[in-house]
Amino acid sequence: MTVISVIVGSTREGRFSEKPAHWIFQHLGRRAGVDARLLDLRDFPMPFFDEVASNAWAPSQNPVAQRWQKKVAEFDGYIFVTAEYNHSMPAVLKNALDYASPEWNKKAAGFVGYGGVGGSRAVEALRLVAAELQLATIRTGVYIQGADFMAVWKDGKELKGITYLQAGVKDMLDQLAWWTRALKTARDQDQIAAAA
Repeated sequence: MTVISVIVGSTREGRFSEKPAHWIFQHLGRRAGVDARLLDLRDFPMPFFDEVASNAWAPSQNPVAQRWQKKVAEFDGYIFVTAEYNHSMPAVLKNALDYASPEWNKKAAGFVGYGGVGGSRAVEALRLVAAELQLATIRTGVYIQGADFMAVWKDGKELKGITYLQAGVKDMLDQLAWWTRALKTARDQDQIAAAA
């Protein structure tokens, strides 16, 4: 059993991110061998990064950041749900990524983006940060295009009714499940070797 978290990547009032987060969480929860969890950044109100260094080099002093790091460490893989703000991810999501380091290492990550071009530029920015954090990113992402994003957000359209998303969801979750299992096995073998 692998434990995979869907991370709600926005905290602002009136956010849309809850809809795609709950939608992909439902898909993930139906997968055999996966313990799906929802992780909301609103539950971890961290200030803008103000530590002396990354927690890879020095322990964080902020108690919310410490709680965040413990929570991130619980998971074997992640799905980041992100808006696109000015061709990148929301600042609160980048801040949350910065507040943890070893907790992300050698784990798999998938992406659900939404916005003008499906949030693809935010996802590309996330991929760069993920590489530095030693996250293995999944090739296929899920991109909710602008017109559909607006129809769901403003007009009550259901994400499950947007047919072009379904193939991407299946492909991303298949890849994420494989990589999460493979990396968990490798991490477990490293722990056994270190204890020997």
